[in-house]
Amino acid sequence: MFEKLQHLEDRYEELNVLMSDPEVINNPSELQKHAKAQSELTEIVEAYRSYKKVNEELKEARVLLDDKLDPDMKDLVEMEIEELEEKKEKLEEELKILLLPKDPNDEKNVIMEIRAGAGGDEAGLFAGDLYRMYTRYAETKGWKTEIMSAHYSDVGGFKEVIFLIQGLGAYSRLKFESGVHRVQRVPTTESGGRIHTSTATVAVLPEAEEVDVQIDPNELRIDVFCSSGPGGQSVNTTQSAVRITHIPTGLVVSCQDEKSQHKNKDKALKVLRSRLLEKAQEEQMGELAATRKTQVGTGDRSERIRTYNFPQGRVTDHRIGLTLHKLDQILLGELDEIIDALITIDQAEKLKQVE
Repeated sequence: MFEKLQHLEDRYEELNVLMSDPEVINNPSELQKHAKAQSELTEIVEAYRSYKKVNEELKEARVLLDDKLDPDMKDLVEMEIEELEEKKEKLEEELKILLLPKDPNDEKNVIMEIRAGAGGDEAGLFAGDLYRMYTRYAETKGWKTEIMSAHYSDVGGFKEVIFLIQGLGAYSRLKFESGVHRVQRVPTTESGGRIHTSTATVAVLPEAEEVDVQIDPNELRIDVFCSSGPGGQSVNTTQSAVRITHIPTGLVVSCQDEKSQHKNKDKALKVLRSRLLEKAQEEQMGELAATRKTQVGTGDRSERIRTYNFPQGRVTDHRIGLTLHKLDQILLGELDEIIDALITIDQAEKLKQVE
């Protein structure tokens, strides 16, 4: 492990030298490439340097302890050694995690798809609640959101909403949100006060750039039509809505939220690229494909990753057995406690595999 860390520090210093070279400075694309490579190493190199510093201080303290010290000074040095050993242990664990293979998509933006599942109108309302929860979470992180496509339900909420979340590391924080989310509450339309169970599915896709996925225009069928709103009524009389079919895979994406046909086409292509990227990655990793299908499911009540229980004010993530009695705060976008727990357990599982 330490040989690898030393190699990474050497590479970091090498990049420092390269970025001071006049030839590189005068070549913006080369300079940007080296700067990006160095920024990816910064966190692990800083942690390694902290580890080396603590290790050096620990050696000095142990040498001092071997000298003839008065009892008070000896106690102080022993306390310092204890603190340094704890610090060293924590840094070792941090370095192990930092050395784990990185998900190549972690720094990407996210395209999130939320669809009403089982439960009729209530499922559509819940899909709307989830959309607000994630957009508010994005706001707390300083990320931007933009609706790519939306099909509204007649009573409010969504039959389906697809939206972009732009922000560094958005995918690394939100990738575990894929799956079936279940809500238990008394619907506002229910006079008898019975608790209903409804579901919505969430899919989280890393946004694909044009360089990630090449699309042959000859493999696309593009249809244009008038956009519609809740209940199917026509929103405008111009054919601005766009439906794109990727013929080789049969994937279909439609977008009607912009008044401009050109803008709708751009948004639809962005969603299509992300779905094609996800499809390609799943085909490369068969095990991931099976996991992804299990996570997203079909929207049936029994296939769930998380339950939002209104009568008890609790949220339970079934994958890690975490229950929080903070329903109101979580629906307002306070998701970090759940997301941090999911990331920690994922890292622990990966460490087990490495060891």
